[in-house]
Amino acid sequence: MDDRPLHADGLLLRPFEEADAAAFAAAVRESAVGMQRWMPWSSADYSADQALQWFQACRGGWAAGSACEYGIFEQDTAAFVGGAGLNKIQHDPRFCNLGYWVRQSCRGQSVAPRVVRALAAQAFGPLGLQRVEIVVAVGNLASERVAEKAGAFREGVARNRLVIDGRPADAHMFSLVP
Repeated sequence: MDDRPLHADGLLLRPFEEADAAAFAAAVRESAVGMQRWMPWSSADYSADQALQWFQACRGGWAAGSACEYGIFEQDTAAFVGGAGLNKIQHDPRFCNLGYWVRQSCRGQSVAPRVVRALAAQAFGPLGLQRVEIVVAVGNLASERVAEKAGAFREGVARNRLVIDGRPADAHMFSLVP
């Protein structure tokens, strides 16, 4: 799969590099209080070593053709903003999942909707997919708003669609199609 950077209206999306670990870990720590309910891997003591382990897993996903995970950076300053990606890529029947998170200090700037649109263009263009799913835990209102702002169609609630912190959770299913 093509791992060239993507551009999204003032943002740069590119694969993670080892040099990003400290900034990634700092962003997770900054955002843990707000994210931990939905992303239990985030914690107030998240370390650069944990970030490096994640980056290694991301490289494995790229190599296997099953995921394209990106760091989100401000295009002008190269400041780390968050992470997003296409994962669980199924080449037959040509669909994937799309996920995102934005560090606390960068929320409210329409970062995530811009990223969703850029990733959807990647999915429908170079990857040749026909469906992108955004799965949002019931109660995660901020992520619901992102999906809606990005033009995703709300299909309904899927029962026990996610597992969060070891427990099943219902989720809103959103979709994007070309």
